[in-house]
Amino acid sequence: MGEEIAISLKNVSKCFKRYARPVDRLKELLLPGKSYSQEFWALQDINLDICKGETFGIIGQNGSGKSTLLQIIAGTLTPTRGQVLVNGRVSALLELGSGFNPEFTGRQNVFFNGRILGLSQEEIENKFDDIAAFADIGDFIDQPVKTYSSGMFVRLAFAVAVNVEPDILIVDEALAVGDMFFQHRCIRKMRALMDFGVTTLFVSHDPSTIKTLCNWAIMIHDGAIISTGSPNIIIKKYLKLATELDMGLTQIDTKLEQEPNREFLDVTQDDKSHLLPTYDKTPIDKNPGNLFRRGSGKARIESIKLLNNLGDNIGESPIFEFNQEVVLLVKAKIYEHLQSCMIGFIICDKNGNEVIGSNTYEENIKIDELQPNEELETKFKFSLPLRPSSYSVTVAVAQDYETLTLDWIDNALVFQVLPPNTNKKITALVDVSMEVEVLKLNQIN
Repeated sequence: MGEEIAISLKNVSKCFKRYARPVDRLKELLLPGKSYSQEFWALQDINLDICKGETFGIIGQNGSGKSTLLQIIAGTLTPTRGQVLVNGRVSALLELGSGFNPEFTGRQNVFFNGRILGLSQEEIENKFDDIAAFADIGDFIDQPVKTYSSGMFVRLAFAVAVNVEPDILIVDEALAVGDMFFQHRCIRKMRALMDFGVTTLFVSHDPSTIKTLCNWAIMIHDGAIISTGSPNIIIKKYLKLATELDMGLTQIDTKLEQEPNREFLDVTQDDKSHLLPTYDKTPIDKNPGNLFRRGSGKARIESIKLLNNLGDNIGESPIFEFNQEVVLLVKAKIYEHLQSCMIGFIICDKNGNEVIGSNTYEENIKIDELQPNEELETKFKFSLPLRPSSYSVTVAVAQDYETLTLDWIDNALVFQVLPPNTNKKITALVDVSMEVEVLKLNQIN
């Protein structure tokens, strides 16, 4: 297998045996040569090459074979026939609870899974604080996993999966579990891993997530890959297939359709460790919002508030009306002499898409010559013409575009936007006011 290929599957098929009665399984063991089972081929003749550093989406109906394919790649299932080659350490987050012993505590499961993934005891100990901080389940880390809620379970499982320095990350619908804070945090962490060159396989029923995260995708139906191409094209074909199935159309074309001229992601070998956010345990403005920050520390963001149009701070998880005017208030403190700096923010949707953002430099506001212990207060006033959903705010202080960040805080705040009171359905991510005029050009008398 070439060094540029992370995963290669050649004619991979998987057959399961189905028994009408439990006793039939025993009969087949005691009476060799006679079959009491029916064969079910979950996968048939899968051929697939995935390049290193690629983010690969897999989509399909329930029962199409997606999870079976991921389990074979992860090594938890053996194919009935075919060849599977995987180049690198695999970290997989499959169905809820896989790989965790329910009788063990969360702490014990972290060390248990880390050893399975090939980490030494010392390596796991060095990573444990980051894993526990990312999971953010408090004292439950020392309680048996069987006492966890589904949300707590997936928090810990995801924290382990993304913090063991995988070469290949496999995620199967895990992001559907958990609150909006955790979903935003997961997407941002996955983006950081992708920037770092981690090959990622992502299964989701959410078309927008596939389009946002992936640079190539396949659609599986009845155990076969029936289409491969850019995420946007694959999503359109998937929605068409889902519509046909809902309408009871049974003549589905399963002939493989593949877009020509596939452009593999160009992943360089440059050190990208500075792109990976690290956990900082110090709260901002007494907000236990699970902040992830990085920077040189020459300046530090001291508080972040999102105010309504009356100037009121309405809590850690504010809710705003559609298109409401808000004020983002950022306070920063200088710790070393600076010739200049800039302060900015980005608002992202739950999939990490940047929808609103600005900074003092782009707004032609110069901040010059700063001395230690000086404090800055910056106000950004803008409206929220956004589709009803949850959004996160990332805030940063930098010296300029070319130097290292002074302080960067991901997911500093999470807020929600309500639907318009006009009952208008917002179909796009951002809704802008417009004038629409329709003229009848060939009026019939």
